[in-house]
Formats: sequence, structure tokens, C-alpha cells
Amino acid sequence: MRFMKSFTLALLASVAVICAPAAAQQAAAPSGDAAEGKAFPAVLVGQVILPAATFVPAPADAPAALKTSGKFTNADRARIDAVGSVKGVSVLSNKAAPRETGLSLPFDGQPVQGFSGIIWEGGNRYWVLTDNGFGSKANSPDAMLTAHRLEMDFEKGRIDRRATIFLHDPDKKVPYPIVMEGTERRYLTGADFDIESLQKVGDSLWFGDEFGPFLIETDLEGKVKAVFETQADGKVVRSPDHPAVTTPSAPDGKVAFTAYRSKGFEGMALSPDKTKLYALLEGPLYDAAAGGKEQVDGKEVLRILEFDLGKREWTGRSWKYPLAQAGNAIGDFNMVDATHGLVIERDSLEGSPVSACAEGQPAANCFDKPAKFKRVYNVEFTPESAGGLVRKLGYIDLMAIKDPAGKAKQGTTEGVFDMPFFTIEDVVMVSPTRIVVGNDNNLPYSAGRAPQRNDDNEFVLLEVPDLLGAK
Repeated sequence: MRFMKSFTLALLASVAVICAPAAAQQAAAPSGDAAEGKAFPAVLVGQVILPAATFVPAPADAPAALKTSGKFTNADRARIDAVGSVKGVSVLSNKAAPRETGLSLPFDGQPVQGFSGIIWEGGNRYWVLTDNGFGSKANSPDAMLTAHRLEMDFEKGRIDRRATIFLHDPDKKVPYPIVMEGTERRYLTGADFDIESLQKVGDSLWFGDEFGPFLIETDLEGKVKAVFETQADGKVVRSPDHPAVTTPSAPDGKVAFTAYRSKGFEGMALSPDKTKLYALLEGPLYDAAAGGKEQVDGKEVLRILEFDLGKREWTGRSWKYPLAQAGNAIGDFNMVDATHGLVIERDSLEGSPVSACAEGQPAANCFDKPAKFKRVYNVEFTPESAGGLVRKLGYIDLMAIKDPAGKAKQGTTEGVFDMPFFTIEDVVMVSPTRIVVGNDNNLPYSAGRAPQRNDDNEFVLLEVPDLLGAK
């Protein structure tokens, strides 16, 4: 998920202020809850960092409008052409103490940032994707949709971008108008889709989108093969950003949709036999009968929807993922085996508690409301449990990772490493005991590692045998 799409300062103000001393907050274990499973330890094995200010040029055949990005990110969407003329400020800043991130818009080229989805190909080889751009459909028409092949060597602490693909639709498979409609290559932008998850199956890449929500199939060079509408309970699911959802003609008119803005597909897992996709919505669907967000036993739930890759259709089966607390969101979803998966669940706060502001004294050089809830869960769901809740077997706390050997390049205090980012959107198993976790740095609007410095793209290798072995 990107920072602006559903988040407002009013919502932030409604979150309880974290008042405990900073050091105590970092060391404390999360509150116990049998429904959440056991808290398991995690040990840092390695860390690689791609600097925030990493950019690639648009392809040579791209329209001139795509040579720079971020031209429509000011509040009224009026064009800003002068590169670097508008300072980035953390979207989670207190109004009274805005925190500049050190980077400015527009950018020369396209940013390599905001990783929201990861595939491990073996060895040091990974696929990642950059999500829609600058936070919304309205402000991202010059942000190209991209995926990247990375090489990450955690032993040597190195990360290298090996290739970038740009999504495009020359064969007009997208059934709605796109921003670059009249161009030959028809490159896709963040005003067309908000891609947040990906999987690779044979000669296809599959992307989960938040705007439709849609599933998008491309070839390995990013050319669109097909676009699929989403169905749940036999009905089409649409968000307010779906192209078919339009503003009523009269002020008292009504409009109908069932997925909340920015709450489409955030995570998408692939079954080990590569026959099914499990697409996970970031937020609850609207329950018309209850007049609010879908809940089970008083807890908000997110749908996991099953897509049959052979038949290329939704199966009609779904599972419900219960959020630990209302308002949380998920960041990514990947399988451990045929019936177990890893899910990132997080709050909408950022900043390490060790750099928290004094209570009631917000400032630009500290965190007014630091991060609190950042977890990776192991969940179980089976064909027999379809229609019901997934079972949370346990979790690791990403705010309290052990770093006894001092492996971190940044982020460790007194032997404890944390990931205090607003959005953490990459998790994948790379061995029976290890996982890789990465953040989305929301360039240039997230500063969770340091109060006044845009977050880098960080990936960590974690030793978590108990989490992965949970049954």
C-alpha cells in the first residue's frame, strides 16, 4: 500500500499515542493473544540496502511525459515541471512539526523504489516490483509500472539491480482507456493500475492490482497478456478507482462498490504446484447487510480469493484472514507449503521508539507516534477450511529482531534490530529456516528509520526456524 491513498491526518490523530519509554517499548514483547498464536524469535543474518535515491531512465521510446516523474504530486495536482523543486515531507509528520525527507520532486527519470512484492528464484536472484507511484491514481500518471530483477548477496552485504521491465499494452488487452492510450508502446502508469504483488508462472508474470482490483498477466518483458476482473461470492468486486465506477450525475446520487479505496490486492501467494493463486485483499470488503466492514466474531477480516491458473478463472473459494486489531493492513503474502503461508500485518505508524518525541512535544527531529505493530505471521488454510477463518499459528515481531552478531548496516540498538517503517511489503521463504523481508519506502514520503531522511529500500535475511516450523 502507498501512503496517501486512504491515510489521513485525521485517522492518524485517532491512533492512541505511544507513551511508554522508548527503550522499554522496543524491548517489550507484543501482547499475548491465543488467537494470534505464539510469538517466535527472529535473528538477523544479513542486511542489504538500495539507497532511496536510485533511479532508472525511461525507455528510449517512451513519451516525453515519462522522462520525468512526480510532476502532479502537489495538493491541487497542478503540474510542476522543475525537477527537484518541491521538498518531500513524511506523510506521517505531525502538522505542527513536518519532517522533511531530504528528497524533492519531480524526479529526473523513474524511481527504483517502493518494493511491494517479491519472488525468490533461487541463489541470490529475486524479482521485486515497484508499486503504482506516488500514492494515488490522481497523482501518478507519469510513474511507470515496473518490475526489477535483483541480485542480493546477504553474506557480502551487496544488492545489484540486474534488469528492469516496464509494463506495456501494445496489443490493447486492457479493456479500459489508459493514460498512454494514443501511443504505440502504450506504457502503463500508476494512473492505470496500482500493482502491489507478483508471481511468476512459466513464461508469465502475474500482478495483483489495488485499483480494480484486477489480476494482470504479462509476459516476462512486461507485455500485457490479459486482465481479469475480481469475483468474491459470485459477484464482481470493485473499488472506487475501478474504471467502471463513475461519479453520480447529481449531488444526491449514489455509487456502489464493495472494496474500499487502496484496499484491493496487496499480497498474492502461489501454490507450490503452481496451479493456484491466492490473492489477499489489504482491507475488509464492505458488508452491506451489516452496513460496515466485513467482520467475524467482532474482528475485521480480509478475503483470500483463489484463482485457478489452468482454467484462468476464480474458483469461488475464499478464506478470511482475521486482523489482530481494527485498522491494521497486510503487506505481503507468500506460501511456505501447500497449506501454510507467510503474511505481513502492520499498523499505519512509522519510526523507531528509540527516537520517539517526548510526550506531547512533537518535533521535526523525532517520531511523534512511532511504529508499534509490525509482524510476520505463519497462517494455515486448507481446502476443507474454505469459507472460514485462516488459523494464525504464530508470528515474529519485526520491531524486536535479535542482532547478536551486529549484522545490521543500520537499524540496531543495543543488540535489537527493528523495521519501523510505515509499509513493510515483501516477505518470502528462502530455506526451511530463513525468510527475506523488505520495506516499501514510499519515495519521497516515508522516513521511519531516521526522522528526517527518506527510508532506503532495505532487505533483511532472518533466521526463523520456529516460525516456519509452526503447525
